[in-house]
Amino acid sequence: MAGESIPEEYLTGYAQILTEVAATGRRLTRDELRSRRALGEQAAEAGYGLRALVGKHLAATRAAWPDTAGHSVLAAVEQAVDAFAEGYEGAQRLAVREEEAARREFIDDLLYGGSDLGRLAERAERFGLRLSHAHAVAVAGSPDACDETGAVLRTVEQAVFARFGDRHILLTTKDGRLVCIAPGDQDEVLACFAKHAHAATDGGQVAIGRPHPGPGGVVHSYEEARSALELAGRIGLDAPVLRAVDLLVFPVLTRDRAAMTDLVRSVLGPLRQARGGAGPLLDTLTAYFDAGCVAAEAARRLNLSIRAVTYRLARIQTLTGSDPTDPMHRYTLQTAVIGARLLNWPTEDAS
Repeated sequence: MAGESIPEEYLTGYAQILTEVAATGRRLTRDELRSRRALGEQAAEAGYGLRALVGKHLAATRAAWPDTAGHSVLAAVEQAVDAFAEGYEGAQRLAVREEEAARREFIDDLLYGGSDLGRLAERAERFGLRLSHAHAVAVAGSPDACDETGAVLRTVEQAVFARFGDRHILLTTKDGRLVCIAPGDQDEVLACFAKHAHAATDGGQVAIGRPHPGPGGVVHSYEEARSALELAGRIGLDAPVLRAVDLLVFPVLTRDRAAMTDLVRSVLGPLRQARGGAGPLLDTLTAYFDAGCVAAEAARRLNLSIRAVTYRLARIQTLTGSDPTDPMHRYTLQTAVIGARLLNWPTEDAS
């Protein structure tokens, strides 16, 4: 039936149930129903079709039925159910393909912002979104790590929907990354998504864009989240969850690239004179500022002694004329260090 061989393990206990029901006329117990559901879930996870599974159960029922007349009736039932299921599955596959195509087209238009916004808002209702409200978007995982039918998306969907229901939430994938679109006033949804997406992608970073109103707000928040992930990769931010609102200083700093380049070269250029080049001293400044200007914590992050870090900070002061421990000098130095990370200086400095 249906050309598919079903292992006997999915009928475990079925014959015994039939025997007892035939003898007593009782209904199935709660434990028996629970065991059938569990086996059904296992069969679905293994990829077996419902039509073949139903046919296997009907065949087992017919084999266990001793009465000849009943045997003939069950054989007819088996054929009728198989034909019915075949038609049902065919129509269902077509409906699923059409729904998937419509969903993918909508998501592409939504996240690229290349469609008529009024029409987009109308289509959004079909997928549970109300684009007249503000929305925020979270993006997780590395490019090409996830797909729309993969286990990662299903795992995260189950976790989020089990806690919040649909709540006008849309979970999908785009360019191999997990994407969660939620109402802008439901940050707890995005926090939950971030937690489970981080785990499901084996520690992949998650970025959350700011809430923005209207149909164009989704693509705006999506681009913020993507930019945050790209920024993290460029400058080595390793926090599991990044929020675009916390990173607004970076696009401000890079808006005038020429001015930032001049600042980096002017303030940090003298570090090139150090033995070993600017790299080790730049790494020291980065760790020192990331550690809240605590030398002991910077030493731990660099796997150096406190004395070595203190020496390097003194050397930086000598070369640049700016003292990293002095609040008056710290802002200029830290801004230059951020600029160096954004510009990949000194590696990509041509001068």
